[in-house]
Amino acid sequence: MNSQIIDTIKQYETIIIHRHVRPDPDAYGSQLGLKYILEHNYPEKRILAAGEHDSTMDFLGMPDRVSDSDFNGSLVIVTDTANTERVDDQRYIDGEKIIKIDHHPNDDAYGDLLLVDTNASSSSEMVYELYAVGKELEGWELPEAAARQLYAGIIGDTGRFMFPSTTQKTFAIAGELIKTGFDRNALHNGMYEMERKLLHLQGYIYQNFKMDENGAAFVKITLDVLKEFEVTATETSLLVSSLGNVKGMKAWVIFIEEEDEIRVRLRSKGPVINELAKEFNGGGHPMASGATAYSWDEVEKVIARLKEICAAAV
Repeated sequence: MNSQIIDTIKQYETIIIHRHVRPDPDAYGSQLGLKYILEHNYPEKRILAAGEHDSTMDFLGMPDRVSDSDFNGSLVIVTDTANTERVDDQRYIDGEKIIKIDHHPNDDAYGDLLLVDTNASSSSEMVYELYAVGKELEGWELPEAAARQLYAGIIGDTGRFMFPSTTQKTFAIAGELIKTGFDRNALHNGMYEMERKLLHLQGYIYQNFKMDENGAAFVKITLDVLKEFEVTATETSLLVSSLGNVKGMKAWVIFIEEEDEIRVRLRSKGPVINELAKEFNGGGHPMASGATAYSWDEVEKVIARLKEICAAAV
């Protein structure tokens, strides 16, 4: 499939790359990493990154301004996005052909060409593998800027190589990426340094989470709490893994209230939780998923189900 995707890329003058809403480092890393690879190796083509910018991703870069006319006769590539509802910028359907590159379960098999590998640590890892085939077949080169993006995506989705999704291949690819010489220290600082207000909210999470005897935990962050700490709902994404350091913790959920919905961020150190996410308007990986609740009553149902899952895993 990689060679088929490369052949398709060669046929188009305009290529627009999308990723998912509420982006994380792998969404940006796979999108911008692919953009920089294609720009470097096909300077005559127009390569655009679509989607609304998230300020928490400032350290990685910015998407492009994409007009309606840009989609005419274009190739659209969507990275790191399991289903069509989560594609950032729904104009992606206006392209002539769509390619999906993703490592989530393929529950929504959209696109004309699909490259899906649930065994990959990240979509950024998959983009590197696409580059490796391009290097072999077409002499592609890997610019430093692209390597930086892909490395960020990999360490973001593997929790700095701590998650079970990390494989020997993942380490080998990371090793190839750092050979380009980008500043890893600066990248790590951009990814993991937090403002004081976020550290204060992290303290609130540690003080207020509840955990049962089976290792199921939760914490609720209401609009009032966000206001008190002067933190946006988007910024809380940097804190979702905080409870993973708690001894005895099996799985946890952080609820973040917004004006019209409640974000549900699920993480696990063992029990599979993506099926739970699907029950509540979401999905994701077996150990890291997201969902949406529309009332605090619905939140209680999520908590009850999480407790059942952890109890069954005892």
